[in-house]
Amino acid sequence: MKKIVLKFLALIMLFAFSNAMASEHATVAEEARTTHKEENYHPKPMSEMIVNFLKSTGIVALVSPREDEMSATGQKMSDFHKGLGRVIMILIVFLLFYLGVAKGFEPLLLLPIAFGGLLANIPIAGIAGEHGFLGVIYNMGLSNELFPIIIFMGVGAMTDFGPLLSNPKTALLGGAAQFGIFGTLVGAVALAHFGFVDFTLQQASAISIIGGADGPTSIFIATKLAPELLGAIAVASYSYMAMVPIIQPPIMKALTNEKERKIKMTTLRHVSRLEKLVFPILVLMLAILVLPESTPLIGAFMFGNFLKESGVVERLNDTLQNALINITTIFLGLGVGSKLAADQFLVPETMFIMVLGIVAFSVGTAAGVLMAKFMNLFPGNKINPLIGSAGVSAVPMAARVSNKVGMEYDRTNMLLMHAMGPNVAGVIGSAVAAGVLISLFQ
Repeated sequence: MKKIVLKFLALIMLFAFSNAMASEHATVAEEARTTHKEENYHPKPMSEMIVNFLKSTGIVALVSPREDEMSATGQKMSDFHKGLGRVIMILIVFLLFYLGVAKGFEPLLLLPIAFGGLLANIPIAGIAGEHGFLGVIYNMGLSNELFPIIIFMGVGAMTDFGPLLSNPKTALLGGAAQFGIFGTLVGAVALAHFGFVDFTLQQASAISIIGGADGPTSIFIATKLAPELLGAIAVASYSYMAMVPIIQPPIMKALTNEKERKIKMTTLRHVSRLEKLVFPILVLMLAILVLPESTPLIGAFMFGNFLKESGVVERLNDTLQNALINITTIFLGLGVGSKLAADQFLVPETMFIMVLGIVAFSVGTAAGVLMAKFMNLFPGNKINPLIGSAGVSAVPMAARVSNKVGMEYDRTNMLLMHAMGPNVAGVIGSAVAAGVLISLFQ
């Protein structure tokens, strides 16, 4: 009886297995029917294949642009922007490569931006489009303000407030350099008033931050007030940050004499660790109470500095100063460079923004130098006017330029640490100015 039951169970299992296999074969057959696709390829002569290949090359795309090619934003492009405009932009990119590699003008910024510009001007490929990798980078970190905030964290971790705290009056130099921001605002409004461009007051406010030579802050305020101009503002701001060694020295030398350039400065007092630890919290609390709109940038900046000064999270501090800011700089540079596409850069609005930027940056540099000369009219320790140019927010490029120009006239005159005072004050000043402008339109 037991054997009969076992045989019966075996027959049932065999029957079930057979049904399962049949069902699986039916499913596979169904999938084969649904995924079957007729082959549409038809053999072509070799000569026709060669001609089709040549039509797909970049050379032909530049010389004889395709009518159906769209810009990175999905808009129609003129034949100029598809052809000669791209050639012009590629030549500009090669100039940026030369300045970064041969001349050493801020290669950390200039090379990623320039290479992004080169990729953005490759025809047909659509690398800067929504689904191209440059477009993805731009959308994931620039259009949503993420990269500027991370950059501010890293800059904060690399900043020493000691020179500013030991000589607080140098903060006035950082404040004076912000005249460039308001100069740009007035200039943009004037251009709109006389009909040269059609900038609104919000757009003019977003453009104005270029005068502070602060790339992250420029991106932050443009995202809030004028997202349609974000690309042009980012390109202008970061371009002038990289061009600090070219733009500033002639202005500094024109406004000072040799005696002023040789003024030696001494550290007034030692700044304690407790002061350095309390300062970022104090600044952040003031921002929260007085100007909350500025707290995203100031908060990130002070967070990075607080980690550094705490002395108990060296791993986090090291990551902010090195790995994180380096990775973000690569992505940010490529994202900014994606806006160097001919159809976005070679347009009247961008050209006016670039002109406004250079004028405002020059005004900010001059205002800082002149403020230092004015402060020297009063009794007390003299300030080398060269450090006034560091009041713009290009950290630490502007401070290095002040030091370099000073050493041209006296090899023993080290101004770098003194210039960092107005330099970091300029960073805070530009973030505060951005918060003020944003709050006016809330």
